[in-house]
Amino acid sequence: MKDNTDRDEEICTFLATYGAYLLGCGATCIRIEKNIGRMAATWGKTFSMTIMPRHITVTIDNTASANVPIQRHGISYHLNTELSRMSWQIADNTLDFDTAQQLFSTALTTPNANKWWVLFAASAANASFCRLFKGDMEAMAVVFVATLAGYFVKQQLLTMKLDTRAVWIICSFISAVLGASAGLFGFGHTPDVAMGTSVLYLVPGIPFLNSFSDLIDGHYICAYCRFLDATVLTACLSTGLCIGMAMMNVQMF
Repeated sequence: MKDNTDRDEEICTFLATYGAYLLGCGATCIRIEKNIGRMAATWGKTFSMTIMPRHITVTIDNTASANVPIQRHGISYHLNTELSRMSWQIADNTLDFDTAQQLFSTALTTPNANKWWVLFAASAANASFCRLFKGDMEAMAVVFVATLAGYFVKQQLLTMKLDTRAVWIICSFISAVLGASAGLFGFGHTPDVAMGTSVLYLVPGIPFLNSFSDLIDGHYICAYCRFLDATVLTACLSTGLCIGMAMMNVQMF
C-alpha cells in the first residue's frame, strides 16, 4: 500500500506530464492552469505551477514537486481537445487517479485526423483565401496546387524531424515557385494575388494568438517566447518566398 507521499509524487508527476503534453500541442497557459486545477481539485489537492517555454513544474500540497520537459509534437487540435475533455470527465464523474492515468494513456494513443483529408482541406482553405483577396478562378487553382505541394512536403519533412525553420523555408520556396506559374504562363488576370497567397498556409497564426493570450493572462515569459518563435517562422516564410520569387524573376515592387 503506497503512503500519501508516494501518491502525491505520482499525482504531481502525472499533472506535470499532462501539462507538458498540452503545452506541446499548442494549448494556452490559461487552459493548462484550468485543466490541471480541475483535476487537482477533484482529488482534494492544492497545487502551484510554473509554466516555462521548455518545462512545467507542479507542486502538490507543498509535499511533492515534479519538473517535466515540454513534449513537443506539433500543434494538434485533436490532442488538445482530447486532453481537455479528459479533465472534464475526471471532474464531472469524480474519477480516481488510476482511472485518470488510463484515460491519459488512451488520449495519447488516439490517432490524429487523416493526413490526406488535412492536406486537401488546407489546400482548399488557402485557395479560398486567394478568392477573398479578389483572385480569379485560375489564381485559385494555382494556389490550390501550390499549397497542395508545399503542405505535402511539410508533412513529410516534419515526420522526418527536420528542423522546423528549414521546413518553413523549403515549403514556402516550393509554393512560391508554383505560385509564380500563374504569371509565367499567363493563367488568369490576377497572378499577383496567386503569388501572394500561395504561402499563407505557413503563417504561424496559432503561435501568434497564443502569445497574445498568454500576455493577457500574465504569462509574460511564455508569451514572449511564443511571439519570438512565431516571428522566426514568419521570417523563414519570407526567406523562402523571396528566394522563389528571385528564381522565377518575379518583381517584388
